[in-house]
Amino acid sequence: MENYIVSARKYRPDTFDTVVGQEAITTTLKNAIISGQLAQAFLFCGPRGVGKTTCARILARTINCFNPSKTMEACGGCESCESFKNNASYNIHELDAASNNSVENIRSLIEQVRVPPQVGKYKIYIIDEVHMLSTAAFNAFLKTLEEPPAYAKFILATTEKHKILPTILSRCQIFDFKRIKIEDIAKHLAKIAEKENIVAEPDALHIIAQKADGGLRDALSMFDQLVSFSGNHLTYQSVIENLNVLDYDYYFQIVDAFLKGDLPGSLRIFNEIMDRGFDGQHFIIGLGEHLRNLLVCKDPQTVNLLEVGETIKAKYLQQSQACSIPFLIKALDLNNQCDLNYKSANNKRLSVEITLMQIASFFLPEVDLKPEPPVFIAPANIPEKSNKDEIQPHSAENVVQPIATVQPEIPPQKIEEPVKPKSTMFSIKQALTEPSKAEVKESNSTEIQKNLTFEEVENAWKSYSETQNGDPAFLSLLQTSEIRLNEQTLEIVLASHVQENFLFQKKTELLNFLRSKLSNCALQLKTIINETKAQEILYTPSEKFNKLSDKNPELKRLREVLDLEIQY
Repeated sequence: MENYIVSARKYRPDTFDTVVGQEAITTTLKNAIISGQLAQAFLFCGPRGVGKTTCARILARTINCFNPSKTMEACGGCESCESFKNNASYNIHELDAASNNSVENIRSLIEQVRVPPQVGKYKIYIIDEVHMLSTAAFNAFLKTLEEPPAYAKFILATTEKHKILPTILSRCQIFDFKRIKIEDIAKHLAKIAEKENIVAEPDALHIIAQKADGGLRDALSMFDQLVSFSGNHLTYQSVIENLNVLDYDYYFQIVDAFLKGDLPGSLRIFNEIMDRGFDGQHFIIGLGEHLRNLLVCKDPQTVNLLEVGETIKAKYLQQSQACSIPFLIKALDLNNQCDLNYKSANNKRLSVEITLMQIASFFLPEVDLKPEPPVFIAPANIPEKSNKDEIQPHSAENVVQPIATVQPEIPPQKIEEPVKPKSTMFSIKQALTEPSKAEVKESNSTEIQKNLTFEEVENAWKSYSETQNGDPAFLSLLQTSEIRLNEQTLEIVLASHVQENFLFQKKTELLNFLRSKLSNCALQLKTIINETKAQEILYTPSEKFNKLSDKNPELKRLREVLDLEIQY
């Protein structure tokens, strides 16, 4: 028990070939050693746990090896390699800049550089977290870094390259380490599991690799933790339980509910997720990743972008066949909006539930979304128990014009003849210009149509305005609106769509009054939005004062002298 070594140290690479996921950098370093073109200073930068310090140690060990291989790998058996393995090398020095960041520490290092190596060709100085050095320490280090002795090599490592002075960067060969791919981490973990006699499911290793976020050291630490939790059998369920990862199965279930238009089902699944203690934003982020993976599976050329195990990849491929690209794009957009607005939402759970309902409504039956045809409705004055045979068309009592134009029973083919509307909602402007069912009956019951003059229409408009004294807001709208007469159409010029919506509330009453007053059933209403008119009307008192004071600056001075305030 006391001899236990964590996997990150036990399986730390000791040759260039065993470094995981950094082939470009290791190949460059090996070629530089072979050609004898080693720089005097290197800078290894990148995220944590990707092999910066490991590569620095391998480089230091290799260039001091007495018997390197043809591929420039350290032999591991010479005096230099043995001393390095036992941490007893006098030629390789490691310095932690986080705790040795002063000018005095750098001066001490410079004094050591003057002493040539006792064993081997080079003296190598590995300075970790070099961005922690103070500005004075960097400046003290400049001259030695630029013109060191021929036997001195400096290898600097950092996770924050942007904090290093440009004068230091210009004196180093810079190697940017990338995040390690999920596949590479999973393969490395599989090799370690095999060496440790641990049975690990591939999907479980992929989850560890994803959670590590490109850092192999983090992945190995989680691997050790999970082995302690589940023993020598590492399963997918034990991994997601211990790492607090939301199971893929929940996302597959909720997308299936979306495809069925099952709003209650999607809410129940989300409730189960919340009951397990997961955060709503954690769920939203995972759902976005799931939808993205489904979209990736739609094209064979992008399937390789899917970084999951083979079992889960098969599920993605199967479910993606049932999802259309427009649905996935719309769902991703709604999911992204929910993620952006989540932190600012007062009711966070409701925000997520609304998003789920919006996505699920994409597959609701079309009949629920279509407006009912307003024309093909049986008149209200036909008795419920009467049938077609009991109505006598040539009876004097039944000669009613509205009934003659509306058929109680419409063949199916006549309903399919009209062109399918592009939108399931009627605009306000359509409602103002198209007569209602009550107006159709009224217009069919009379044939009074005559040419109108603007004076007649204007007088009728004023007469209607006088009947609205009980509604000051609507009265003001009528008095401030401009009206125009275009043949049998009365055009109403409004300042905004808000006024148009307000007018729509009393549209039927206004139109009936004007038709009755003018004895013309063909009269129609049409609204026109004039943005210039809106600018003239919607000035606030403060805006009016600012506009006037721009023309006459003395108004501001007058207000300041008299200490006046603007009344709102």
